[in-house]
Amino acid sequence: MFTLLALLACAAWIYLAFRHGRFWRGDQRLDALPNAPAEWPPVAIVIPARNEADVIGRAVASHMAQDYPGVFHVFVVDDRSTDQTAAAARDAGDDARLTIMTAPPLPEGWAGKVAAMAAGVAEAERAMPDAHYVLFTDADIEHPADNLRRLVSKAETGRLDLTSLMVKLEARTFWERLLIPAFVFFFQKLYPFPLVNDPSHRMAGAAGGCMLVRRAALERIGGMSAIKGEIIDDCALARAIKPGGPIWLGLSTDTRSLRPYGGLGGVWRMVARSAFNQLRYSTALLAGCVLGMLILYVVPPLAALDGLFDNHALLALLGAAAWATMALCYKPTLDLYGRPAWEALLLPVAAVLYVLMTVDSARAHWAGRGGAWKGRTYA
Repeated sequence: MFTLLALLACAAWIYLAFRHGRFWRGDQRLDALPNAPAEWPPVAIVIPARNEADVIGRAVASHMAQDYPGVFHVFVVDDRSTDQTAAAARDAGDDARLTIMTAPPLPEGWAGKVAAMAAGVAEAERAMPDAHYVLFTDADIEHPADNLRRLVSKAETGRLDLTSLMVKLEARTFWERLLIPAFVFFFQKLYPFPLVNDPSHRMAGAAGGCMLVRRAALERIGGMSAIKGEIIDDCALARAIKPGGPIWLGLSTDTRSLRPYGGLGGVWRMVARSAFNQLRYSTALLAGCVLGMLILYVVPPLAALDGLFDNHALLALLGAAAWATMALCYKPTLDLYGRPAWEALLLPVAAVLYVLMTVDSARAHWAGRGGAWKGRTYA
């Protein structure tokens, strides 16, 4: 039986390596100097922020320092923070291009972040009726000075309705180094970037930290109300937009998150907040996810070691082949984070922890505490 599981794992990794959009290569990157458009369209930058006083200052300052040749304006939407988020944002940029507003009361049926995004879009429509694009970005994201210029160039050159970057996340502590590159790897596996970027493929995904959306595309889908109740708002927005126009998702090395996760608990809360939502609150999908993750990530090392110690050559070969393929697929993501290649052998450990986080997400949902984030809990 164990040999059959090892064979299944080996076959699955061969499929993932060669047939699943080559997701692991991590080669979807924003060009350093894309073609410049003839005219630089106006851009509204919308930053929903709730209790972000410790990071929003640097984020806003990075926007004020953009070298974008066209007109842009930053709209910070303070989502009823209980700290000094608005004051920290205001201190970061005494600039006519910065508007700080308070989000209206949360409408029934809306997720908090999406409602704040919608409020920012509404204010942008009033203040910048000629804006061609809306850049949605989180309050903990620091952008290099040329980022807006590169994003708009990419969107204009490719006539893209959505251009998104998976920003580089903090990975300094032991737990961050173990879990954050794995998180990015799993995200690429779930939403293979080359398939997302293929207009003929139905796969759609985005990363909420940095999403440049063509305003006409946003109007076409009916605005933010199209995804009003979505906790995983970025991928929901991508699914709504892609049927009407091409989208693009890539990795970044210089657009960075400022948020430290600290220890295991910080990463755990981030994942458990939305993992069961990703599975559409389905117990059957949860069971399939757990089983699939165990076969993919746990069986290979166990089979390799068991076959080695029990002198079972076939079992050891299958396990080692699957484990080696897994490690080789993981290496480009480790390279992105400047981690040594040998850490690819620890991916099964990270996978087990993510399985436990997903199960905990389901447990919290069943207990009526699903989707808890920054003082809000969604049904």
